[in-house]
Amino acid sequence: MRITVLGKSPSWEDAGGACSGYLIEDGTTALLLDCGNGVFSKLRLFRDYTELDAVIISHLHADHFLDLVPYAYALTYAPRQQPVPVGGYPGTDSPARPRLIAPTGAGECFRQVVGAWGKDDLIESAFELEEYGPADTVEVGALRARFQEVPHFTTTYAIDFTSTNGSGRFTYGADCRPGEELIEIARDTDLLIVEATLPRPERTGVRGHMTPGEAGDHARRAGARRVVLTHMSDELDPDWARKEGSEAFGGPVDLAHEGAVYEV
Repeated sequence: MRITVLGKSPSWEDAGGACSGYLIEDGTTALLLDCGNGVFSKLRLFRDYTELDAVIISHLHADHFLDLVPYAYALTYAPRQQPVPVGGYPGTDSPARPRLIAPTGAGECFRQVVGAWGKDDLIESAFELEEYGPADTVEVGALRARFQEVPHFTTTYAIDFTSTNGSGRFTYGADCRPGEELIEIARDTDLLIVEATLPRPERTGVRGHMTPGEAGDHARRAGARRVVLTHMSDELDPDWARKEGSEAFGGPVDLAHEGAVYEV
C-alpha cells in the first residue's frame, strides 16, 4: 500500500500548498482520501483523475472536501468526458464517474454548497455518491476501509485501511481532539497519520484539534509502528513540532509534506 501526501495544510493553505488530501494506491487500485482546497491540482501531478476508483471523505468540513467542486467540473466538462467528438477526443459513451464515499448527510451538504451558484447536483452527477455510517465497512478494489467516529466539531471519522493483497495497515486520524476513539482504531497500526494542528491546546470552548505532543502521545498509546504528523501550517516551527511529537511518542516521528510517499 502506497500513500502519497497531496496536501497537509490545516484550514488555510501553506504557501503553494493544499489542504487535506492523500492518494492511496495498492496494485491497480487508486483512492483519494479527502479532497480539500488545492488537492485536485496536486492529484493531477501524480494520477489521471479519470482513473481513480473512489474518493473517501472523512468529514464535511470544507478543508477536507472543497476541491470536489473543481474535480466535479472536470468530470463534467473535460473534452474527453463528452459523448461526441470534441477537442481532439473521439467522444465516449462511458465517461469516468468515480465512487464518492462520504459521511451520512453528504448529499445535502454538497447540494447546499454548489447550489449557491445554481447547479445543486454538480457533485452528485459527476460522482457515484455513497453515504456511510460508523458501522460500515467499505471495499474499493484491493482496499478495505473501516470507520471510527472521533470527537471533532462535526461528525468525523478516523479511517483504517487494510489490503487484500497482504500489505500492512494504514490509519488516518482525520481531525480530532484528544480521546480514546483514535487510540482504539489505530491500535497496532503500521502507519498512523495524525493531526497536530495546534501550538497549544484551545483555551476556551469545545476542543477540536491536537498539539504535536498530544498527537505523539496518542500514537504511543495506540502502539503505532510509524507516525506522521499532519494538518499543520508552514507557520508552525517544524523542529519544535517534531521534538514535541517525538518526545511524547517515545521515538522519531515524521512531518507530512506534499509529495512525501509512505509504504506499508
